[in-house]
Amino acid sequence: METQQIKETIEMISEENLDIRTITMGISLLDCVTGDLQTTADKVYAKIMAKAANLVPVADAISDEYGIPIVNKRISVTPVSLLAGADQNLDFRPIAQAMDRAAKDLGVDLIGGYTALVQNGSTPAETALMKSLPEVLDTTERVCASVNIGSTRSGLNMDAVKLMGTVVKEVAMRKPQNAMKLVVFCNAVEDNPFMAGAFWGISEGDVAINTGVSGPGVVERAIAAKPAASFEEICETIKQTAFKVSRMGQFVGKVAADRLDVPFNIVDLSLAPTPAKGDSVAQILETMGLSHVGTPGTTAALALLNDAVKKGGIMAAERVGGLSGAFIPVSEDANMITAAAKGQISLEKLEAMTAVCSVGLDMVAVPGDTPDATISGMIADEAAIGMINNKTTAVRVIPVPGKQVGYR
Repeated sequence: METQQIKETIEMISEENLDIRTITMGISLLDCVTGDLQTTADKVYAKIMAKAANLVPVADAISDEYGIPIVNKRISVTPVSLLAGADQNLDFRPIAQAMDRAAKDLGVDLIGGYTALVQNGSTPAETALMKSLPEVLDTTERVCASVNIGSTRSGLNMDAVKLMGTVVKEVAMRKPQNAMKLVVFCNAVEDNPFMAGAFWGISEGDVAINTGVSGPGVVERAIAAKPAASFEEICETIKQTAFKVSRMGQFVGKVAADRLDVPFNIVDLSLAPTPAKGDSVAQILETMGLSHVGTPGTTAALALLNDAVKKGGIMAAERVGGLSGAFIPVSEDANMITAAAKGQISLEKLEAMTAVCSVGLDMVAVPGDTPDATISGMIADEAAIGMINNKTTAVRVIPVPGKQVGYR
């Protein structure tokens, strides 16, 4: 790398919140199936502990050695609904507890894969898992769950859509924060490193490393440095910046995989915001020329950003996967929070934005008395966008008991 590029990368890390958002180890649990869920749970714990024993120490060592912040260390596993085998009991709680215990013992932030894939119909095991979600998410700390209720090929499983509206409400009634750990997908991907929707697909290998990068502040500052730029110049600036960000994710992932002696899988080229100042996707859109996020032109600006990030990042990484795009979680983006508080962005506008970016209605708080059917309708609408447009969409809504519109 040229000296100037090295200097720019250092500035990105120190001043613009550039980081590796996650190193996620995917682990297949298919060889843990025994026909007895308690015995399976014991094998699940043993395999996770064996494969991920050095994940956190290696990630911390890489961060210290190269000065690159690695925010989260995570694990994704085979969808748990596939582990029932011949056991007719269908009580998945022991596996959830084993996953949670392993995550705590290893020091990883979150573990995903308490998952059911029901886009074309539900087995008794998958139905049992979905119905267990309120209790499981309330009795574990680090387990994340997801349910895929539709796909472009299969359409939407409307029975599952109806059930998940009720489940989401029940999850939040125990504690609203529990709903942050549950995502309902259409066209879920098998190699997603980001939570809460990460799981390790059945077509993946035994174990591998995925990385997720994030640098909204880097992109925003690069655009702000060119206030009179044309559309073409904005696109080129975003692509060049995304290349640098993604190259770092590729480098860290390869080093981690080599030290852990496992294959390196993919880099997820996403812009994932946080509430921290200068780490906002919405701020990028406003720097591009919007008066505020939610105004006419917002969807077009987001589409431009998403397209340029992908095109710039693909060149930098050997293998690109996951969700790869801009995230717009309402409660995790400072400028989105401001826009929502001022009434500048509506649920309908958010829905339109999800048609051109990564995922969907994410981290949206709704009144605690929202009917189950309304939540099911939100899931169905968002899933329909994904199904028709052959893209991943999702819903992560948080019903807040005792709160109404406008409450904080």
